[in-house]
Amino acid sequence: MVTRRDVASIVGLGAIGAAAAGALASPAVAQAADPNESTFARIRRTKKMRIGAVGGGAPYYMKDLSSGQWKGFYVDIAKALADDMEAELEITETTWGNSVLDLQANKIDIFFGLNPTPKRALVIDFSVPVFNNAFAILCKKDFKPKSWAELNSPDIKIAVDQGSSHDQVVSRLTPKAQITRLKTADDATAALQTGRVDAQCLITMLSLTVLKKNPSLGQLVLPTPIFATTSNAGFRRETDKTWRDYVNTWIDFNKGLGFIRNAIITNMELVGVTEADIPPGVSL
Repeated sequence: MVTRRDVASIVGLGAIGAAAAGALASPAVAQAADPNESTFARIRRTKKMRIGAVGGGAPYYMKDLSSGQWKGFYVDIAKALADDMEAELEITETTWGNSVLDLQANKIDIFFGLNPTPKRALVIDFSVPVFNNAFAILCKKDFKPKSWAELNSPDIKIAVDQGSSHDQVVSRLTPKAQITRLKTADDATAALQTGRVDAQCLITMLSLTVLKKNPSLGQLVLPTPIFATTSNAGFRRETDKTWRDYVNTWIDFNKGLGFIRNAIITNMELVGVTEADIPPGVSL
């Protein structure tokens, strides 16, 4: 298997080249940044790459409350990307719902884990898919709907984290249901656990993790028809597309090497989820 070290030797941006470039740089480099400076140029100049991460978003993002250290497959992927950019990774905690706002406000340079919805595409740019996924429903024990149509009833209560792709999906597919919009996905799970709602909409990967932590919560259902989607990176919209284009090239290259799939599977196993747990009809 090709390792990250092999990749660095093949496609690394080159520490020697960077050192040489630094030696030739003029004093003007130390001056204030151009307000029109592109994200790619700023990362190369400052050697800092900023990402957002979601607390409680395992296996995407996991924060150790005692040490403050972040783990998760998107953390591993972002670290590898930063390494190839010869940059230090800086992590800012956010939520799924606030991540787009953080990109727009220039608080972060990239956010991994966004579904490319039309509403989001109005204000930010997206990368190529990192992996495939599907929307699922976590249901209380005595409730097992088979379809989105069955969920689309005034008698059904569904919890979502406000502003997330989960929110957008249930708003579109189950407009007749009673939709409870809460601050975080953890809050929505708590609503299901305490019986305030009948179900919670989550992406399949997150649903599997929640059930592994709390098997008594209920069961995972993939309502038909399966609403397949992708997990992508989001970028602040800017005229210079070099940053987006570079990340797209990087993702495709590392998918081909198997690095991204390995990062996903390894981090799933850390939270007790195996590839065999993924429901039929959903593939990475």
